[in-house]
Amino acid sequence: MSTSQTDSAVATDAETFDPALIGGYDTPLGITNPPIDELLQRASSKYALVIYAAKRARQINDYYNQLGEGILEYVGPLVEPGLQEKPLSIALREIHSDLLEYTEGE
Repeated sequence: MSTSQTDSAVATDAETFDPALIGGYDTPLGITNPPIDELLQRASSKYALVIYAAKRARQINDYYNQLGEGILEYVGPLVEPGLQEKPLSIALREIHSDLLEYTEGE
């Protein structure tokens, strides 16, 4: 098989490849789930959303760090966290579920 025939065969295979049919891939979590467009509806700008999510992720991280010490200064996750889910992903899901109240400028 010549190189041009091999390239066209690879291109055809890539065009028809659908990972969902194989079932070998999980649905991506984090910034793609919940969708970014829906998250942007809950903040005045993308920059406000970043600050909002980062502050909440820090609180969640501090909560997990203080569990061993018996100090419960911060509120833990308000949604059921997945196995090894990162604090930022948890914060984004909380924002998407309207479980948090945020005032800009704080």
